[in-house]
Amino acid sequence: MKRRTMPAATALAATAALLLTACGGGDSGSKANDKIAGADSGSTKASASPTGSAAGRPEITLPGDLSDTFESWKTGDTTKDAVLGDVAQRIDVTNYAIAQGDPELPALSFYYSGGALADAKDWVESIAKDGYSITGVNRYYNAKIDVFDAASAGVVYCEDQSKAFAKVRKSGKVIKTAVNDDSYVVYTTRLEKNKQGVWQTTKLTSQRGSKSCTP
Repeated sequence: MKRRTMPAATALAATAALLLTACGGGDSGSKANDKIAGADSGSTKASASPTGSAAGRPEITLPGDLSDTFESWKTGDTTKDAVLGDVAQRIDVTNYAIAQGDPELPALSFYYSGGALADAKDWVESIAKDGYSITGVNRYYNAKIDVFDAASAGVVYCEDQSKAFAKVRKSGKVIKTAVNDDSYVVYTTRLEKNKQGVWQTTKLTSQRGSKSCTP
């Protein structure tokens, strides 16, 4: 999530590409944890993200031109599904904060903690300062989860950004980019369950063009 200085001629394209990482922790080159077991590979029907109304969770409604879909996001295991549910909520909250240009959105601290929270706020703030928002459809799939113990878990998942784009906040202009391997991102996360029973993301890294996510 570190910002880099670059020539003005390339700044627009680079910002558009980095924006859609959606707080992925930067292209760190990190690899998925091989110990994480695969999630249910049953139905591939895409489902809308959960509402987040249970257990006092923040209710987030994404703008009409932005949506997150989650494919095969349930395993049938109560604990694993609770973890995946909070991952989905965290994704929605992050994209909502980007759309609103609000790095201090209270919902961010509901689903993030520690260094991951600081990184998320910095990322949202950098996008807002550069004058961008996000539009289109983000597809999340191939979720693999490992519950380490009663209060910690790891999740690796993919994002398809081929139908999601940066948008200039003031003009509403959509900056469309060509679809290539970098349109697909793998995320590696660690979550810890807090006293309120929320699985908060404490670590998050990403890698573009991973073979585990590209078609």
